[in-house]
Amino acid sequence: MLSNILSRRLLVPHFSRGLATHAPNPFPIPAALHFKSGQSFCGRSFGAPKSIYGETVFSTSITSYTESMTDPSYRGQILVFTTPMIGNYGVPSNEAPTDSQDVGMVLESRGIQCAGVIVADVAEKFSHHSAVESIHSWCERHGVPGVTGVDTRAITTLLRDQGTTLGRIAVGADSTLPPPKPEEYWDPSKENLVDQVSTKTPYLLNPEGDVKIAVLDFGAKANMMRSLVRRGAAVHVLPWNYDFNAIRDNYDGLLLSNGPGDPLHCMPAVLNLRKTLEQWNKPVFGICMGNQVIGLAAGLDAYRMTFGNRGHNQPVLALASSGSIKAGRVYVTSQNHQYALTLQDPFPVGWEPFFINCNDSSVEGIKSAAESGKRVWGVQFHPESAGGPLDTIEMFTDFVDECRALKASHEPHLGNVKETYLVEPVGRVA
Repeated sequence: MLSNILSRRLLVPHFSRGLATHAPNPFPIPAALHFKSGQSFCGRSFGAPKSIYGETVFSTSITSYTESMTDPSYRGQILVFTTPMIGNYGVPSNEAPTDSQDVGMVLESRGIQCAGVIVADVAEKFSHHSAVESIHSWCERHGVPGVTGVDTRAITTLLRDQGTTLGRIAVGADSTLPPPKPEEYWDPSKENLVDQVSTKTPYLLNPEGDVKIAVLDFGAKANMMRSLVRRGAAVHVLPWNYDFNAIRDNYDGLLLSNGPGDPLHCMPAVLNLRKTLEQWNKPVFGICMGNQVIGLAAGLDAYRMTFGNRGHNQPVLALASSGSIKAGRVYVTSQNHQYALTLQDPFPVGWEPFFINCNDSSVEGIKSAAESGKRVWGVQFHPESAGGPLDTIEMFTDFVDECRALKASHEPHLGNVKETYLVEPVGRVA
């Protein structure tokens, strides 16, 4: 009897090992990540088998890799995810209706915006009820290379210590070549990335909305427009350098979106906005790049941060109360920016700091002072973050309600709303 029991027990581990037989490597092409500062990391290629240059940054986001990768603010950047495994819930279809609840897409833009992706372990299989493909096939389809099998902890530590660093993803035969010389690295911040990602032609969403808001598109995330549409606004999206002053009286409010790169490339928009702020008394709301454009128009300076702030866990302290925001409270926010406004004393006349970062004391928002009579708010973080957190999502409600209240107070002077649109409604977001 004892011998029979032992023989059965011995069969169990043998059977289990048979199920765990190692499968062939699904990503056999070698790849390397080279830094301009001299370090190199060797791994394997996934996605598009091509080599690229970019600016290497890291994000501490635990989820929402699809939203991060489609965020136009990551244009030209090699995105390193600190989360060990990426791709386990796949990639959804990016089609959605264009109606009072949505804006034509599920993710933040039509395609992947970052130049490349670095992960410790890319998921070979995915599981989610809305997933239609793997991150590997998605990147391959959009021509974006990725590297897996590298120590992202070491890479993150390096970037944390020396700051954002120019890099190169070398794939296949390129990975065996010597690293590029320092002068060969491409710096995306030298280019006007905003002009690359902004819509080229105006388009209209939710034309039946009861309040009309214009959006200057510096690289707007879809969830920004979605947040306005779901609050009943008709949203007219304009190119970043469009002269809003020529049509401003047709609108109840102006939103300046997020976007990539150096805000000094956006000086035409800054000069246009300076005129708007001087002559127009309707609500203005700026997010990320929009906040920096407002700051430059107000007389502040912008500077390039050593590290930048990226991730879904950046704490900010409110210095002033406005709508749903209460002074003295700490809000957890989603961020993605390399540039920030300079904190100075005194602040420009008519302006005051709105938020400050609890980690590095950088300016996280500004607002018009009460005595200015203006209705202007700017935030460096993303209150609309689709991947969370949603601590500040009600800022969109505050903004739309302010536009609606001001419109109601001037209702007798308004003409036919439908006659003031510049373009016919369209069924997609650029």
